Amino acid sequence: MNEPGRHDHRLVIGALAAAYALFAATFRGPRTRFWQRMTLTGLALGGVALATEPDLRRVRPKPRDVALGLASAAGLYGVFQAGDHLARKVMPSGGEEIGQVYQLRVLRPTPELAARLTLVIAPAEELFWRGFVQRRLARRYGRWRGAALASAAYAGAHLSTGNATLVAAAGAAGAFWSALAAAGMPMSALIVSHVAWDLWIFLVAPTGTERPPVPPDGRGDLDFGRADVREVRAGEP
Repeated sequence: MNEPGRHDHRLVIGALAAAYALFAATFRGPRTRFWQRMTLTGLALGGVALATEPDLRRVRPKPRDVALGLASAAGLYGVFQAGDHLARKVMPSGGEEIGQVYQLRVLRPTPELAARLTLVIAPAEELFWRGFVQRRLARRYGRWRGAALASAAYAGAHLSTGNATLVAAAGAAGAFWSALAAAGMPMSALIVSHVAWDLWIFLVAPTGTERPPVPPDGRGDLDFGRADVREVRAGEP
């Protein structure tokens, strides 16, 4: 491997190590500040992508990209509708683990969550995992092998949640977007797809029929495999 290739390889490994550490801190830290940590993680990882892949700074969605993004998001939502029913039947704790993810919705006001997902979290994930990680892996291993490795890395970043259903969901979504990226979908369309899918499946029309209860103070408590489940006190920042 030549010197530029070695540098590129070290950069990807270092960035992935940082991403895994940030995801672990995000999901394993105090629940009431989950969205603040997730936003900071997005800013950090998105910043890495923008700093190392200059063309990503020029991404601007065109009407065709918006249409492609919305259509692909709708297709992925259909896949997850089927996957939700399968997970609840096949995985003993599937329903409970899906509920844990949806309980995150009650930690912050819906307009705030929509803004965080639209402006930072969803775009940053595409910029980092598809725009940085997948591109770099594809340069070394080829387009489709790079896509497979990138989607596996994305799923692996969620292992720290201790939520098998969430890991499987991340693997499916990551494989979907990685395949689209490998097939040539523009980054702007991928971002639109990720934003639309996040908003729809998380805030507008969650999969399944179960809905998490909304606590009186608009906050919730969830367990991502941790033993130290604590109550959330009203008024806690």
